[in-house]
Amino acid sequence: MAYWLLKSEAETWSWDQQKASGNKGAEWTGVRNYQARNNMRAMKNGDLGFFYLSGDDKCVVGVVKVVAEAHPDSTDGTGVWECVDVAAVSGVPKPVTLAEIKSTKALKSMVLVNNSRLSVQPVSAEEWSIISRMAGLKEKSRS
Repeated sequence: MAYWLLKSEAETWSWDQQKASGNKGAEWTGVRNYQARNNMRAMKNGDLGFFYLSGDDKCVVGVVKVVAEAHPDSTDGTGVWECVDVAAVSGVPKPVTLAEIKSTKALKSMVLVNNSRLSVQPVSAEEWSIISRMAGLKEKSRS
């Protein structure tokens, strides 16, 4: 299993909207960056991702699971862009802010710290474990 971080602005797609999409999940649409698209192409069913709010909030607020692998993005008429479908797994008891992540020495190599603009990015197993603990997630929600 691989781990990811998917960023959204609350005004565009909120955690509440993600939860409301249920077990079926929803397309992670609108990504218009080749590196982020390629990251989605690498995702497999069952992979987990942090749902991260960008914009004013800048924090991890939930965990999602990939429920459909890369396919054409329904919001793109050019056929260039793809997306995955993700479903909410759980919210986090304690949102983890970007400031907290940046101040954690063990996370200094994390993509979020070094390329905070990338909207879909990989997360290592060690980074996943550290942020999960910071967020107060129970072991079963972490993997």
